[in-house]
Amino acid sequence: MNEEKEQKIKMGFFHKIWDSITKIEKYPDMAAEGLGKALAYISKIVAILAVILCLGMVYQTYQMIQEGVQYLKHEFPEFSYKEGKLDILSEEKIIISEEDSYIGKTIIDTKTEEEQTINQYVNEITKTGRGMLILKDKVILKNGGMVGTISYQYEEILTQMGITEFTKQTVIDYVSGSQVIVLYISVFLTIFVYSFVMYLLTTISNAVFLSIFGYLATWFARIKMRFVAIFNMSIYALTLSVFLNMIYIAINIFIDFNMEYFQVMYISVAAIYLVASIFLLKTEFLKRQVELMKLAETQERVRKEIEEQEEKEKQERDKQERKEKDKEQQEEEKDKKDNHLGGEPEGSNA
Repeated sequence: MNEEKEQKIKMGFFHKIWDSITKIEKYPDMAAEGLGKALAYISKIVAILAVILCLGMVYQTYQMIQEGVQYLKHEFPEFSYKEGKLDILSEEKIIISEEDSYIGKTIIDTKTEEEQTINQYVNEITKTGRGMLILKDKVILKNGGMVGTISYQYEEILTQMGITEFTKQTVIDYVSGSQVIVLYISVFLTIFVYSFVMYLLTTISNAVFLSIFGYLATWFARIKMRFVAIFNMSIYALTLSVFLNMIYIAINIFIDFNMEYFQVMYISVAAIYLVASIFLLKTEFLKRQVELMKLAETQERVRKEIEEQEEKEKQERDKQERKEKDKEQQEEEKDKKDNHLGGEPEGSNA
């Protein structure tokens, strides 16, 4: 018995994923488990999404390093890093086109500190769908599978790795050695924390938006539901959209693929799931009402049949009682008659 319970607990998460995608009629039951269970469920989903994104970023980092080593050796100018600042010995910004870079368009400018110029650079790499912006104190990354950009301060990342300064030659030596594995681990952990928080907040905000939409749907369907129940259902309705996002990210790891209206589709799919579950719940509610009405009618018919049967039985009992009384009365009259006839000769002798 305990083994069955443990198995249900272990498989519960995967069953919920399957039910959320294929069995929308179970949304109300899953929502009834409470807000905590719903948030725990979506956190696990987002964690899987973050891991896929991290693996993709680590792979892209590996490819970038392999390409970068050759580029650094033969084409890139001298540079140095110290006290959290990167300095490249070039008066002009360096632009690497999408065709020449695995990670997309790359802009390098360690001289500017103007926010307006930096924002222009960010817009440029954002328009292409993917790319990288290298500044004096940080690097900004854009991937086609993510919403917005990710920014990393050199000092925060490199200090954790025990790196306080380097030059062009030390970088070439470092990335060519086995110690670069530490870099991959650091990239994975840093991106995981950032992407998990970012995607979790984004997903919850989408769930809130869907909940408002779902609340309006319940108003049209004339169903009274608590907002927290609709919110829980919205979380489960986002399951397929999140997995589609995983596939989208996975494709972007290997192919430069940009779907312009992906976010619209992301919300639309979840909204369809939520509305369908609400109206299905309305249908089930009406079906149960019809069943209750039929049950009430059946009970009323059975009650009438019982009353009629009891009435018949009562009439039969009354009839039987009357017969018995008539019989008793006849017997009494017969006894009286017999007694009367039996005393007549005695009177005649007198």
